[in-house]
Amino acid sequence: MRIAIFTNNYLPNPFGVSMSIESFRKEFERLGHTVYVFAPSFKGYMDENKNAHLNGGQVFRYPALDLSFRGIRFPIVIPYSHRISRILENLEIDVIHAQHPNLLGWEAKRWAKKKNVPLVFTWHTLYDKYAHFTPIIPEKFAAWWAIGNAKRFANYSDQIVVPTSSVRKIIQDWGVMNKDIVAIPTGVEKSFFQNTEREKMRKELNIANDEIALLLVSRMTAEKNVQFLVQSVIEVLKKNRKTKFILAGEGGELVILKKMITNARVFEQVIFQGIVARDVTKNIYAAADIFVYASKSETQGMIISEAMILGLPVVAVSATGIIDAVREGETGFLTNENKDEFVSAIEKLVASNELRRNFGETAREIALENYTSAICAQKMLKIYEEVITRKDKERK
Repeated sequence: MRIAIFTNNYLPNPFGVSMSIESFRKEFERLGHTVYVFAPSFKGYMDENKNAHLNGGQVFRYPALDLSFRGIRFPIVIPYSHRISRILENLEIDVIHAQHPNLLGWEAKRWAKKKNVPLVFTWHTLYDKYAHFTPIIPEKFAAWWAIGNAKRFANYSDQIVVPTSSVRKIIQDWGVMNKDIVAIPTGVEKSFFQNTEREKMRKELNIANDEIALLLVSRMTAEKNVQFLVQSVIEVLKKNRKTKFILAGEGGELVILKKMITNARVFEQVIFQGIVARDVTKNIYAAADIFVYASKSETQGMIISEAMILGLPVVAVSATGIIDAVREGETGFLTNENKDEFVSAIEKLVASNELRRNFGETAREIALENYTSAICAQKMLKIYEEVITRKDKERK
């Protein structure tokens, strides 16, 4: 199968969409399929992905404006390239998969129509939760426009993919009439998360054997609800001096978070890791004992799956996407956005080695059964085959 993926967000940005594309791409190519990725250029970055050229597949970069906003570098693609158009003219493609409804999503739609191949669209984002990223434009207007644009794109598409079942109802409530909607999460590369070095990493981070390490891996931005999370964790740290908090990530909220932690006088219990290199990530997870998360903007939350596959119990705010991954009372605790509830849930796990172990073992079992890249890629390939068959029938 020859698969063309169009995305406004790709490597080296370590965000959810990029990681989702890489998870599926690697598995598709491992199974002998050809994958073409069409993405924005990223100044100073050269594609080093050898697998991108396997079976003739390749990464094609459109021109882009190299912009940063609120501490995050995020190139904005210019969705036209005469050079890439010439390449696309000559490519044989069986299915086009758009990761966004605008910019390169428009290109995906145009080329799907031109080549008369099915258009698949993954609805990755709860756009109302990200409207604050649009400078100058009022948030309510930005959210209204983004949702309306995505809705029209979804209704036009031959197949909609959502990362979790809870997202399906939201987009239907927003007005998506297309009935071809399937939930397929992004999988975790099981082999990548093997052979971890827990003891070595804990020593590097100065975490003693008798200390409990809480972990957050996230962008430090408003939509991730990090201020609420840190306020809650501070209370845990104050009452439990044998706890540490690993804070991995960067973003515009980090200055505020550091000030909160300093004022609370728990700075010595917090380990600021910044953006963690991908090959170090698994050891950061392995060094921790409990994963904490408060975002209400997720459609899946891949980092939850990563934490689970490494056997971490999770404490999270009950929200879309997260409720599909965390099983209350089995793999962790889901709470309201209430500090007392959130703190209490963390402290239950801090206080009980047995509870942490039981939740962690169950989390790992569930992740291996449902959230590996191999399992999720097979589900996506089946959808591609079905939508190609439907398109063939339409041609006849």
